[in-house]
Amino acid sequence: MFSKDHLPFVYDVFSRDCPSHQVLQTLSGKWTYLILSALGQGTARNAELQRMVAGISPKMLAQTLRGLERDGLVARFVHAEIPPRVDYRLTPLGERFLALMEHIRQWAETHVPEIEAARAEHDAARTRAADTSSSGIRRIRRL
Repeated sequence: MFSKDHLPFVYDVFSRDCPSHQVLQTLSGKWTYLILSALGQGTARNAELQRMVAGISPKMLAQTLRGLERDGLVARFVHAEIPPRVDYRLTPLGERFLALMEHIRQWAETHVPEIEAARAEHDAARTRAADTSSSGIRRIRRL
């Protein structure tokens, strides 16, 4: 007979308090994929990452790198030099996650035309619905 203490922990990504939910939040962050992809090309310094990841602010880059380092996806190396030099690289865990994300990137790039067509169809339908409802309102006001 097993006690509760010996049962394996069951993760539930839908529960906000579950560690798996928190991990998913980090992994789905806006900048996570771009930073990991940049580091997938090799070790990089902060300024190099800033140039490679278009649109990211220095504050967001630093914050995201700290989170990725905390989660074990990125390793930070401080070199004892003057001026100080800091390098970042993927850990084995980060490399495995990046390999998974590459499948998602390939899917996204393959299906861009379908997604753009669906967006255009959706937007056109909403525009037609708005035109219909606004013309109906005008008729009511004219009475």
